[in-house]
Amino acid sequence: MISLLDYGAGNVRSVRNAIVRLGFRLNEIRRPEDILAAERLIFPGVGAFGAAMERLHALGYVEPLREYLQAGRPFLGICIGLQGLFEASEESPGVPGLGIIPGTVRRFQGPGLTVPHMGWNGLRQQRPAALLDGIDDHRFYFVHSYHALASPANADWVLATTDYGDGAFISAVQHGEVAAVQFHPEKSGVPGLELLRRFLVGETLAQAAGPLPPRPPTRLAKRVIACLDVRSNDAGDLVVTKGDQYDVREAAGGAVRNLGKPVDLARRYYDEGADEITFLNITAFRDFPLADQPMLEVLRRTSENVFVPLTIGGGIRAFTAADGTAYSAIDVVTEYFRSGADKVSIGSDAVDTVEQVRAGGGDGNSAIEQIAHRYGSQAVVISVDPRRVYVEAPQQTAHTVVATANPGPNGERWCWFQCTVRGGREGRDVDAVELARTCEMLGAGEILLNSIDRDGTGTGFDLELIAAVRAAVKIPVIASSGAGRPEHFSEVFQHTGADAALAAGIFHRREVPIAAVKAQLRADGIPVRD
Repeated sequence: MISLLDYGAGNVRSVRNAIVRLGFRLNEIRRPEDILAAERLIFPGVGAFGAAMERLHALGYVEPLREYLQAGRPFLGICIGLQGLFEASEESPGVPGLGIIPGTVRRFQGPGLTVPHMGWNGLRQQRPAALLDGIDDHRFYFVHSYHALASPANADWVLATTDYGDGAFISAVQHGEVAAVQFHPEKSGVPGLELLRRFLVGETLAQAAGPLPPRPPTRLAKRVIACLDVRSNDAGDLVVTKGDQYDVREAAGGAVRNLGKPVDLARRYYDEGADEITFLNITAFRDFPLADQPMLEVLRRTSENVFVPLTIGGGIRAFTAADGTAYSAIDVVTEYFRSGADKVSIGSDAVDTVEQVRAGGGDGNSAIEQIAHRYGSQAVVISVDPRRVYVEAPQQTAHTVVATANPGPNGERWCWFQCTVRGGREGRDVDAVELARTCEMLGAGEILLNSIDRDGTGTGFDLELIAAVRAAVKIPVIASSGAGRPEHFSEVFQHTGADAALAAGIFHRREVPIAAVKAQLRADGIPVRD
């Protein structure tokens, strides 16, 4: 009997789907006694250490879980499921963990280090173990701000380590049949599914004794993300579309540009090697009751066959439906996470929030803060839609300006990047750098930069915009808009330090295959996931 301990934190649908995909049946833990009745127990989770432990206590799960673990029964922890095994975490001072493994979980520190550690990184397996043998040379998907460190006191637990910044952290532990991983196997493609399969069939015990030869340091890969702009066409069907400067209608006839069905395209990009898939809901579904949103069904169906991270954006805010039912931002994102999303993207509401904070009206209850507190910073992506505003001299504006190599219409050599809302139709007196910094302070975990000026041009990413924001924050930055050739991806990584690059139309129209992008990055010495 395979049992899943779901305490209500983030997306566990993907874990369920992965187990079903592998041909196994799953039982849910609904009562404390169900833990001790389990034959194989899986504990996935994201979010804050303290919130997770608080929830486990509230459900009465802590003591039976400790008893199960101390008996050495088959267990697989994922992400928080690993961190919770330790004694404590800097994330939640004073909150004890399960205390199965000696040590305290620490926050990543270091000059210039991007936190969260987000993306595809490798493993350095420390000893033979059937759980990892033969797949440890692949990259797996990580997303976390806190990490456990190896020490003499927990040396007999450490199965694998991963390098980030100036040091290594514990990425997998195993003691007998109790195992846990910091990465997300259910989001790590074929190698992740194979790890899950081995646990489910009982292939977890070490095959031989002794250490393995030293492995070279691991490197965090740059991510290539496929983006699907989804909206209803004039017949009411959901389609993937793509605009030029955000205009999604054909020049001839004015019909919504139709580039395919969202579920089918997402599966295609997964098969072609996309590291993540982002859905941006650009239609008016946010005005309907939450239960009727078609994007929920898109997420559910996609997560059945796509085992890389999924982000959803559009309508992530509080609203009141036509029937008078009020939904909070947490209500909305909770339904998205339960439908298969791993991250949510906030756009126009982020601009409103920054304006409120600047005016001294921030009350700590913005959607950004609520979601980050409950589900963790890594779950919150801020989608920024800036356009250039040229000035003759920096003194002409209070905004953050850059010296530009692309002069304005009157030869201006300086510009700032104005945030827009309503699909780029309305500019606000907020620049992209201010927005990124403020949202990071509020708890956001990632910034997605969409350049209106470069959208659909195929002339390359706006390197000046991306470099300015990348230098201003310590959270990951995704470059978007303007890619037309594989070389553009190398340029943005080499010249801006961006953590990921996103494209849409060139992938939809098969003008530039994802494989060609990754081949170019490898040729240029940039680490990528195979």
